[in-house]
Amino acid sequence: MPAITAPNPLALPRVAAPVGDVTDRPVLAVTTAPGGFEGEGFPVRRAFAGIKNRYLDPFIMMDQMGEVEYAPGEPKGTPWHPHRGFETVTYLIDGTFVHQDSEGGGGTINGGDTQWMTAGSGLLHIEAPPEELVVSGGLFHGLQLWVNLPAADKMTSPRYQDIGGGEVKLLSTPDGGALLRVIAGELDGHQGPGITHTPISMVHATVSPGARVTLPWRSDFNGLAYVLAGTGGVGSDRRPIESGQTAVFGDGDSLTFHADASQDSRTEALEIVLLGGRPIREPVAHYGPFVMNSRAELQQAFEDFQAGRLGRIPPTRA
Repeated sequence: MPAITAPNPLALPRVAAPVGDVTDRPVLAVTTAPGGFEGEGFPVRRAFAGIKNRYLDPFIMMDQMGEVEYAPGEPKGTPWHPHRGFETVTYLIDGTFVHQDSEGGGGTINGGDTQWMTAGSGLLHIEAPPEELVVSGGLFHGLQLWVNLPAADKMTSPRYQDIGGGEVKLLSTPDGGALLRVIAGELDGHQGPGITHTPISMVHATVSPGARVTLPWRSDFNGLAYVLAGTGGVGSDRRPIESGQTAVFGDGDSLTFHADASQDSRTEALEIVLLGGRPIREPVAHYGPFVMNSRAELQQAFEDFQAGRLGRIPPTRA
């Protein structure tokens, strides 16, 4: 981990350290993601479990998929399923996944790639490992994030964005202590490739042991940090955090985090995903694969799905 890196972070554009009258965001809570299973049985950790919606908005949920080393015949995916009313972001760190939908979209994503699917008015969707990975087995690890859509955009036409790992904006901190991958939104004026209906930022940071990072962060965005691997601290008071935990930040203009000087044998650095977005502040009605604004809209989504109005499963490809 991770698939996309840089031989010399000091050769990359730098993110300027915040200066002047800047308020560092306090850490409100650190939560631990419980484990579970999704789809046909692949293991996940529910990164946002136990966090109140007012701190998550505009995010709905995020699963860490794996990290798991599959034996031959073990790789699993999901069956065909519907979505409406939000966007799914699949960020693959290791492995290969094939996506297909009832609108004819989809494709194959590999380590370092991101697929951004705007479900909008609705579609059917499937995610599965390719046949060769099922036969051979191998490492699988990634994230799936759900981003809410405001009421005005919930019935927008479905859309795919395939973001190759080479398109991600690579940045460094002033001392080269952290490699920053901007997947969507912007960081200190540097724009990532993901195009979003709801203004957000998504950054994957690799922090060298002992390094401390303070990043400018939009004051109108919320702030969340999820640890994929390693140990460290968050906030100016260095609140301890480790793999599988999420930090919830309060109001302010910057985020601070650091990596412990000594990491365990499974990771060489602190791997942390930073998320922020402008809150939508609308009612959320979420059940299963639908994220709407009211129970009546949820009921309509189920009725449309049952009536085939969210699409039909396409014929099996030869």
